[in-house]
Amino acid sequence: MQMRYPVLLACSVALIAAAFNLSEPLPDLKTDESFLPKPEYVKVLSAGHGVAAAGLFWIEGLVNLGDSYLTGREYSYLGHVGELSTSLDSLFYTPYYFVGGIVAIGEKDTTDFSVMRRATRVFPDDWKLAMYFAIRLARGPYHLYEEAASVMRPFASSPDTTIPLHAKNIYRSFELRTMQAEIALASIIEDCADPNFAMFRMSLRSRARHALGFTAEKNDTLKMIDDLVYGVIDGKVDPAYAYKTLLTYKREDLDSTAKPEEQSPAAKEEQPEEAAAAKAEES
Repeated sequence: MQMRYPVLLACSVALIAAAFNLSEPLPDLKTDESFLPKPEYVKVLSAGHGVAAAGLFWIEGLVNLGDSYLTGREYSYLGHVGELSTSLDSLFYTPYYFVGGIVAIGEKDTTDFSVMRRATRVFPDDWKLAMYFAIRLARGPYHLYEEAASVMRPFASSPDTTIPLHAKNIYRSFELRTMQAEIALASIIEDCADPNFAMFRMSLRSRARHALGFTAEKNDTLKMIDDLVYGVIDGKVDPAYAYKTLLTYKREDLDSTAKPEEQSPAAKEEQPEEAAAAKAEES
């Protein structure tokens, strides 16, 4: 009786070992399964040293991010690390900049939204952080054009001369996505007649096409739309005449709620937000 239990235990261990050796290996999901505590727990455990804890968690996050590039594993927790670090120290600028610049525009995990909302509250005059967030809102999984416009609108009247003109005016691109075709077109023609917007010829043309329900396919109607838009910009066509004529080209099947992913690939290439983002990086 005394020997029965050790023998059974040894047999059990042997069976488990054999099962592990003979079983097929689990598939490599190529993801980093990191554990991150909740900010409220860390605040208690840090005993008043939240700033130091924020730095430690952020450094660990950057190490894991760098390791993901070397190993090929996907690191999906940058937004979570940014949330943890900035919750502990809201003035910690680096996480805002990294999260805003590195998180993919189409990423479905929107943890970074709360991080960037905090960034715009803490650093309201930083147009680059605002631009990162606005483009993510507009081109992300939920296409929050109205919030994107509200994020960038304050910079339109900013006295800061270092802010590029395209960054000051990009809020109008987001606003147009939320308007009915007639209102959007009126705003576009108003911009065309404004000399300050003359440098944005291609963008204004693309906005007019989109407002009327056209993509980038080439046809005679598109040429007439372009000629009218450029005519107003060059001061050769009366804005009221251009507006009235352009409305006659409005597609009957125009769905003002159509999402960008429903457009043709050629239309996506003309989205003004990506061009503005590239210019913002160069500035």
